[in-house]
Amino acid sequence: MDINGKTAIITGGASGLGGATTRLFAEKGVNVVILDRDKEKGEALAGELGDHVRFLTCDVTSEENVQAAIELAVETFGGVHIACNFAGIAWAQKTVGKDGPHSLDAFRKVIEVNLIGSFNVIRLAAIAMMKNEPWGDNQRGVIINTASVAAYEGQMGQAAYSASKGGIVGMTLPIARDLAREGIRVNTVAPGLIKTPLFEGLPEEAVKSLSEQPLHPKRLGDPAEIAHAALFIAENDYVNGETIRVDAGIRMQPR
Repeated sequence: MDINGKTAIITGGASGLGGATTRLFAEKGVNVVILDRDKEKGEALAGELGDHVRFLTCDVTSEENVQAAIELAVETFGGVHIACNFAGIAWAQKTVGKDGPHSLDAFRKVIEVNLIGSFNVIRLAAIAMMKNEPWGDNQRGVIINTASVAAYEGQMGQAAYSASKGGIVGMTLPIARDLAREGIRVNTVAPGLIKTPLFEGLPEEAVKSLSEQPLHPKRLGDPAEIAHAALFIAENDYVNGETIRVDAGIRMQPR
């Protein structure tokens, strides 16, 4: 796909991995609609990047919110060609701890936002992409999801988070198969330890210890490196139904 002039919706696009992807795509000439719950950051980033970037407050679990964002993209830029799912939440709690069993409400919330929210965006974005005029090999669009290495090597206390990300990995191929005849590709990025705001509150020694875990290079990843993975997937029409780990070779230990 020649992404210049195409339009992307990016959930969680105001900061972190989504923010880095918003910046990179905008730099490459992509029209972007940022979907995020953080109105202040979203409006600031859209204002910084110019007229080809818009922001809409969005809860990815809401059909109405996501549909409104898609309609904004279509009305403003003429369509939706790329959908990136970066919105998500984390939760750490053992299945059974000193205070009793894992919170069922917390488990349900993580699944709802990370997994069901991603599927909500996928299904609605796909409808919009099906209306695009095809290019190349009957291409109409690409969907890029975000999982995690926790989908494969979840640590202690990550039952909810790992389940949500494992679900994203698990649904990637069947959705790619569902949408193949429509000319829509579906792929997933599984990041490792990426230096997002989550790490800013950790002690320096903790960050140093985590930085030693990847095989090479021994450091935390940069959000821009995940953005580049999303860019690669968007541009390469022969990547489909795949989950790509971007983790410097790390294999997470139990704790």
